[in-house]
Amino acid sequence: MSTVKETVEVEVPVHTAYNQWTQFEEFPNFMEGVEEITQLDDRHNHWTTKIGGTRREFDTEIVDQLPDERITWRTTSGDIQQKGTVRFQRVDDTHTRVELVMDVEPSGVAEKVADMLGTIDRRVKGDMRRFKDYIEQQGDESGAWRGRITPG
Repeated sequence: MSTVKETVEVEVPVHTAYNQWTQFEEFPNFMEGVEEITQLDDRHNHWTTKIGGTRREFDTEIVDQLPDERITWRTTSGDIQQKGTVRFQRVDDTHTRVELVMDVEPSGVAEKVADMLGTIDRRVKGDMRRFKDYIEQQGDESGAWRGRITPG
């Protein structure tokens, strides 16, 4: 099992960062390889990913959640075994430190090679940078973009 850790500071209040992270169905907008997340209920999500041409599906369960502070999850079934925690720390009124720590158990040969080459670590670090860009470009966690009107 490999542990991946990445921290970014985002230019939004802690409540906004936390609320955006709980919009699981928007993860494909900033997470490479995530095709779709379906929220099944308040604690369970179904993920569809495609990495290196290989499609994987799995379910996750939120096992601990403290609003504006942390979310901890684990996989419950499927092709991927992982667990992790994302923490939100208020820096000041307009800045939040977001720290992600994940334990990932590569399942197939391709995933094990990718892990040994550091691909999983780089992908998570890239996802966190894209989360920073994504949230800072938004007016709020509802998905309304600053400076333009979205249809709906």
